[in-house]
Amino acid sequence: MPANAAARRSRPPPREVRGGRFWNRPWFEVLQFAVFVGALLGLAVSGAMRMGYNWQWYRIPAYIAEIADGELIWGPLARGLLVTLELTGWSVLLTLAIGLTAALLRLSDSFSGRILAKSYLEVVRSTPLLIQIYLFYFVLGPILGLDRFWVGVLALSVFEGAFAGEVIRAGILAVRRGQWEAGASLGLTRIELYRSVILPQAIPLMLPPLTGIVISLIRNSAIVSVIAVFDLTTEARNIIAETFLSFEIWITVAAIYLAFTVVLSAFATRLEHRVST
Repeated sequence: MPANAAARRSRPPPREVRGGRFWNRPWFEVLQFAVFVGALLGLAVSGAMRMGYNWQWYRIPAYIAEIADGELIWGPLARGLLVTLELTGWSVLLTLAIGLTAALLRLSDSFSGRILAKSYLEVVRSTPLLIQIYLFYFVLGPILGLDRFWVGVLALSVFEGAFAGEVIRAGILAVRRGQWEAGASLGLTRIELYRSVILPQAIPLMLPPLTGIVISLIRNSAIVSVIAVFDLTTEARNIIAETFLSFEIWITVAAIYLAFTVVLSAFATRLEHRVST
């Protein structure tokens, strides 16, 4: 039997038709997820009822947005969300820059550059993010003259940049050796080789793990509330302190974070498909 025919026979059938079993169908996976989420919400509701909690969902829309005298007024949760998005946007840019720099230093021929990058990775990945934020806020912030917003951006970027650097380095090393040799034989400089040959092939490999880092950055941005950056989490805590709407506010905030991470994951999947084709 030809090798190609044997390989085709050895491949498992597509997931949708494998065995014809319904639990392998996409709709059943969606149903499982819906049941799981429903069970969690039911657990929260039953726990609140046992506590005698008075649900006041009707008050939540006013903390997002309301119309007064024909004018749209954004609530504290919406304003906090804008701060979170701004914080995340700047952090993503700085994270990619730090990660690319760390990856190139680790791949460079410079001994001091490799030691510097390795030390940065070990220190950042071996210490808690909360401690790093405090160090940036109480030590580096006053020295560099940064306000709390930019301290949060810098702390998140330095932390996530360590993980992004390893992802970028792995993507670059995944490019076949022949591509490096072909670029060198054409007389390309190292910068031209990275820009025209290596990075275009490495980017599709980097996208899935980098998406995970961006999603992690969005989630970790909530921790900047410890230095009183008025992001979504800080605004939620302030509302709860005034109204005691703990369940409603935290469920709403969790839903907002979930919505943004799901949309980002879908966008990154589509982008990865377009880049790889």
